[in-house]
Amino acid sequence: MHTARHIRRNDSVLVITGKDKGKRGRVLRMDAKKNNAFVEGVNIIKRHTKPNPQKQVKGGIVEKEASVAVSNLMVLCRECDKPSRVGYKRLDDGRKIRVCRKCNGEMDK
Repeated sequence: MHTARHIRRNDSVLVITGKDKGKRGRVLRMDAKKNNAFVEGVNIIKRHTKPNPQKQVKGGIVEKEASVAVSNLMVLCRECDKPSRVGYKRLDDGRKIRVCRKCNGEMDK
């Protein structure tokens, strides 16, 4: 099942539910199969890693981002800087762009 991707890489998003509710961050990468996103500074987990000299990895406790369900995120509009639902609009040249439902501003660059 494929759904429209209203959240993409490098989007600014707001976490709307969960332990990190209210936090803002940038989407680092998407996991399309699980419909999850990795957001900068959100859902931080600790991993205990062994040192691996071949890969220049120091051992210890490493903090990194875990994935967040896309349903728990809302895109922040570039123009009005508010969390908004995403609409789509066709341009005259045939391109399809994402638009903010609050201010009708373009969300794509």
